[in-house]
Amino acid sequence: MTATTSPVRAAAIPPARERARRHRGLLLLAPALVMLFVFFAYPVAAIVWRAFSEPQLGVENLREVFADPVTLRVLTRTLITAFGVATLTLLLAYPYAHLMTVVSPRWRAVLMALVLLPFWTSLMARNFAWIVLLQEGGPLSKLTGLLGLGDKALLGTAVGVAVGMVQVLLPYMVLPLYSAMSGIDRRLLSAAVSLGAPPRTVFGRIYLPLSMPGVVAGYTLVFVLALGFYITPRLLGSPQQSLIAQVIGTKVEKLLDFGGAGALSLVLLALTGLLLLAVSRVARPAAALGLGEED
Repeated sequence: MTATTSPVRAAAIPPARERARRHRGLLLLAPALVMLFVFFAYPVAAIVWRAFSEPQLGVENLREVFADPVTLRVLTRTLITAFGVATLTLLLAYPYAHLMTVVSPRWRAVLMALVLLPFWTSLMARNFAWIVLLQEGGPLSKLTGLLGLGDKALLGTAVGVAVGMVQVLLPYMVLPLYSAMSGIDRRLLSAAVSLGAPPRTVFGRIYLPLSMPGVVAGYTLVFVLALGFYITPRLLGSPQQSLIAQVIGTKVEKLLDFGGAGALSLVLLALTGLLLLAVSRVARPAAALGLGEED
């Protein structure tokens, strides 16, 4: 009865009412589209224009980016740092997210609160706390001295920058992993164990592949965020360990080289776009974020 009447009801909707419904949907989207244009599309277009127009029209700024060995060294350091931070964040977040799926609801709430706690704390406060911890004579320096490793200060080093970035970006890895792991059917694991599969095989053949959407989503998100990190490397690093965001800031603030800064920003944007394109070809991380379904 329902199957025969539903098409009739759908066909009975007047065209004017259908158009009005679509118009209401567009009106609801309008504020978000305006915000996206004003705060993203227009600034990106302005950066691209300056990259090709200042100080003169052409590709001279892009040519200088790839001809300058210092810029290439900084770009390579940025990629290596982003890769290392994303990898270390994944190694820390994977067991933590798994633990969230196996504990009781009360402990799950506690673990989730610990993950969300950094979002309730000022980024500047966290960075200054890391300065106190990593500076010479600080708690971490004294700990390495007690362990016989020497009184080593990590402030102003690549390691110190990586530690601070991992702490800031850890929630962005945990949440996609937990979203993917919580959707895994535990009966598959129990069936594998009942058939005699050892824990290593269960993890490698069942659990890890089913959690890969979360791994890809979290790794991509952290890697992209690490590429453009500015505040943490600026406070915890040094001029000798500058990343690409610090070079762009220096060109804008001190050198007033808006064309060169635009060219560097364009290269960074292109790298991010290529990464996202490659990820979309080999995986569908949107499924781990609840934005789509796997085929």
